[in-house]
Amino acid sequence: MIEHHIDIQTVDGLMNTFVVYPEENGPFPVVLFYMDAPGKREELHDMARRLATVGYFVVLPNLYYRRTRDYYLKERTPEQLEEMFGHMHSLNAHTSHTDTQAILSYVDQNTHADAKRIGAVGYCMSGPFVMWAAADFPDRFQSIASIHGANMVTDGADSPHRMPPKIRCESYFACAEIDKWAPPEDIRQLEQALVDAKNKHRIEWFPKAEHGFVFPQRAVYEKHGAERHWERLFDLFGRTLKV
Repeated sequence: MIEHHIDIQTVDGLMNTFVVYPEENGPFPVVLFYMDAPGKREELHDMARRLATVGYFVVLPNLYYRRTRDYYLKERTPEQLEEMFGHMHSLNAHTSHTDTQAILSYVDQNTHADAKRIGAVGYCMSGPFVMWAAADFPDRFQSIASIHGANMVTDGADSPHRMPPKIRCESYFACAEIDKWAPPEDIRQLEQALVDAKNKHRIEWFPKAEHGFVFPQRAVYEKHGAERHWERLFDLFGRTLKV
């Protein structure tokens, strides 16, 4: 595997980013990996590597670069959680747009990346980000996945559940049964919006799973569900990016 720690220029500064892809036989389809709220860390690097091993050029940016280059949640104390939420709430549809635009410009210029075949996966707080990315750049994405995505339905005009009419690609949603950030009534609204827009999609519920169940270092990690989420990602990206 080839790994790089690089800076991607955005309109707001340098976004430190982890990039990983196979050693030979490129260029490779691209997967944008949008981090969860605890921040870019080695746990996510390992997940990006797992995607890259099956033939993808994976881009994992630190979305908190406007505030810090090296943050990740070390302990779930009240003080550290407050800091994490402060970072999380600094992001929105606008920052998602400019960051995605910068990443697309980067892969467009990288000879190891096949920028005509792009997918994205977002975890937790980044479930909305992949929706915004596909809506803002509908001609660039072939597929997106939201894994226990949070805040998928809000009162805002930019609510993720209002994005389906702008989205053209296939989407997959892995939903934890126990998740205060994505309650069933929200997912029902999201599903209806996808149906109304005639978007190709799949919403899958993971029984007894809790928010964050795919992360190996999280107390709520559930191995069976986590492995199934990998199967779904490999299937989605295999069908939509490797054709």
